[in-house]
Parts: sequence; structure tokens; C-alpha cells
Amino acid sequence: MSILIKDVQVEGDVTHIYIEGNRITEIGKKREADTVIDGRGKLALPGFVNLHTHAAMTLFRGWADDLDLSTWLETKIWPAEAKLRPEDVLWGTKLACLEMIKTGTTTFNDMYFHMDQAAKAVKEMGLRAFLSEGIVDLNDPERAAKQLRAAEDANRRIEALKTERITPGFGPHAIYTVSKDSLLRIRELADKKGSLIHLHLSETKREVDDCVVETGLRPAKYLDSIGFLGKDVIAAHGCWLDPAEIEVLAHTGAKVAHCPISNMKLATGAAMPYPAMKEAAVSMGLGTDGAASNNSLDMFETMKAAALLQKFASGDPKALPAIEAFELANLGGARALGIDAGIIGVDRLADLILVDPRRPELTPRHSDLSNWVYAAHGNVVDTTICDGVVLMRGRRIKGEAEIIEQAGAVARDLVTRE
Repeated sequence: MSILIKDVQVEGDVTHIYIEGNRITEIGKKREADTVIDGRGKLALPGFVNLHTHAAMTLFRGWADDLDLSTWLETKIWPAEAKLRPEDVLWGTKLACLEMIKTGTTTFNDMYFHMDQAAKAVKEMGLRAFLSEGIVDLNDPERAAKQLRAAEDANRRIEALKTERITPGFGPHAIYTVSKDSLLRIRELADKKGSLIHLHLSETKREVDDCVVETGLRPAKYLDSIGFLGKDVIAAHGCWLDPAEIEVLAHTGAKVAHCPISNMKLATGAAMPYPAMKEAAVSMGLGTDGAASNNSLDMFETMKAAALLQKFASGDPKALPAIEAFELANLGGARALGIDAGIIGVDRLADLILVDPRRPELTPRHSDLSNWVYAAHGNVVDTTICDGVVLMRGRRIKGEAEIIEQAGAVARDLVTRE
């Protein structure tokens, strides 16, 4: 199948984008195609890469707000998650995919439970996803063995779907919920399978303080000491990293997902030290976190929050300029996941969006880039294309009403379930 997007603006020039299969094969020449999209008046941007989320937590959106992280997890989220059924995750993930398609995300990196069901949802919705079964063993060897088996089983079922858009990985929740033995086993499995590892790291001061008491080391140093860190590790948050830990991340090649809105909402107490990490050449991207702690999966909002939080925390208005926030939201995440996306270019994956600048909040157009980062929301997205397939056109998505109805019903049942 082929797609021609004609008369669309790309980096200031009006041109044509030709897509064949799942790649952009030409920019500039108008060619015959199976599908022709009129891009007049619109701009093409790379699809966003959400580097850290928990997609099915859309089911908990607005249910447990205004709590600190420990209370939120221990009294609200974990008890509710204990009642999760596979079909809940299916519909919660469909709802998340719907929201991400509507707001311009084409790839997301997810950690949750029943990830084979999440994979079914992703396959149907058409996005690109990296899916890691969550592992929380609470230092219980029997629980650990059961969860590791579940993770391997989920990954086998994901692989059986036989789609290159969906990649399974391993998701140890955090150092305070996963034992050293499990972390080492996960490291072994990831090495064997060539899989990514997705975990939370240095999200709170309590996590750091407890790690120092128990191991004598800060979290990133501890993970490095057991040989866990590597280029295949994506660590979410990183709010409390110190300079020595930043050097460890740079040296090992581990990637970091900055989740500014979740961090502010849960009052984790610090902004990720972006300027220091940039100077150390740590690979970074942006994430929304789950809809229970954000409460949105809109990467436009996340870009703005990231830029403003860094400015506020550092007292430097240049700490995270608009261009860097924009690149973190697409190219940064793509590089972290090792995919040929994040840029509109020949031979790149056809993961892109069309946005309409003819809106009051985007006028005047002194700088489109500044408008995308500081003024836009996801509703500026008109068309979303992932892997060379049109997922949304004219803001219309097939099956949208059913997903909203079914996911809403599942969520209402879940939070009242005995």
C-alpha cells in the first residue's frame, strides 16, 4: 500500500510525502498512490514517542487524585490492581491508544499487567508499542517465581501475534518492590532475548534514602553495582539523581524518561536534573506516565510542562528550550527505543502526524515550534499515521464510540468490584 500526502508543509517548505509500505520513500515528488491525502494548510510533524506510561491505567483516571505517591500506591492503586482482569486491561489499553492517536502519539513504551491483552489492543488500534509485563515481587521468592513465569508467558504470547510494531520486554517495577535476585534474573533474561528493560528509578527521596540505608548506595549506583544497567534499560523519572549517578547512566548507556506532570502531581519533590544530564550526554525522552497520575496522555501538554518545570526549578529560562522539548518528545524517545522514527525523512518509519495551525491559540505564527510546545494541545492533530497506516483522518477514528462506552463501563465496575 502507498500513501501520498500532497502540498503539506515540512520544516517550512510546501512539498509532498510519499509512503510505501511502512517507510517514507520520497519527499518532494508527486507520485501516484493508493491513498492521497490533501495536506494543504497543514504541517507534517514526527509522531510523538511516549517513553513511559501505564496504558490501561486510563481506567483509574480521576479516581485517586491529590495523594502522595506512597498513599496513592498502597491504599488506592495496588488494592484496585489486585482485582484487575485480563479484559479490563484490553479495554483500558484500547482507551489509551484512542487517546494517543487523537493527540499525535505513534509509539509508546508501557509497563503494566496482562500485557498479552494490551498487545491485542495495540495490534487492533495500529500503534507501535514496547510492552513490558510488570513485576512486583515484594521480596517474596514464591511470588517472584510466579511473576517471572507470567512475564515470560506474556512475552511469548505477544511474540505469537507476529507483528513488528509490538515488542515485548521486562518491567521490574522499582528497586523497592523487586528483589535483587529477580533483578539479576531479569538482566539474564533480557540479555538472552535481546529485550528492553523498563523500570522506575529515583522517583522519590524516600526511595533514595531507603536504598542508601539498605545497600549503602544510591539507586543508580546500586543497580550498576549488581551489573543491571545497560543500553537496554529505560529508567522512568530520575528526579533524585546526583552527579555521580548521572555519570553512571551516561557510562552504561541507560536511557531516562522524564515525566514532568506526574512528578508534579504526586509531589515527588524534585525536577529531573535535565541540564546536568544533557551535559553528560544521557539519552532522554519524555513520558506522560499513566492517566491515573497525569491525568492525560497528551504529549503536547507534556512538552510544555517539561520546559516550564525545568525553567522554574533551575531559575534559568534557557534550561529546556522549546526545540529541545520538542525533540525529546519524538526523536529522543525514538532513539531510546532504537527505532527509525522521530524525524520525517526518506527511509524513516512512516510514523507522522498532520496538524492544523489555523487556530486562534496558534495565531500569530511567529514561531510554529514555540506554538507546538507552549500553546498547542492534542486537539490540533488532524491525521495520525503509524507504520504507514492511516489511523486517524479528519480527527475520526473507527470504533471510537464503542471504546469510550466499554472502557467507561469496565472502569466503573473495577473500582466497585469486591
